[in-house]
Amino acid sequence: MAKIIVNDTEITILAIDEKDYISLTDMVKGIENGLALIEKWLRNKNTIEFLGIWEEMYNPNFNSPEFEGIKNAAGLNRFILSVKQWIEKYKDRLKELNRIAIQQMMVLEEVETKKLLK
Repeated sequence: MAKIIVNDTEITILAIDEKDYISLTDMVKGIENGLALIEKWLRNKNTIEFLGIWEEMYNPNFNSPEFEGIKNAAGLNRFILSVKQWIEKYKDRLKELNRIAIQQMMVLEEVETKKLLK
């Protein structure tokens, strides 16, 4: 299990089936109500729209009609979409998003290291 440090926060990177997964919970553990932040982020209509666009672009098996129902409900007080529910529906695309997030975190870590070395 690898770890990176970004802005003084240690973030776990799990390797599963030769793929790396970054821990969102580690990213928010230093933030008050951090886990609630992830939950709120998943309920946000803009987040859902972004995830839908991503799916349309990169997932040939994307179920657009099913997603329209999710998108229409997003942002309403009664709307709940847990991480587990999203993973069950869109597991393959989440792996790709996770890979990109890890790359971005590594770039941020390199930038911080270069700043400290100056």
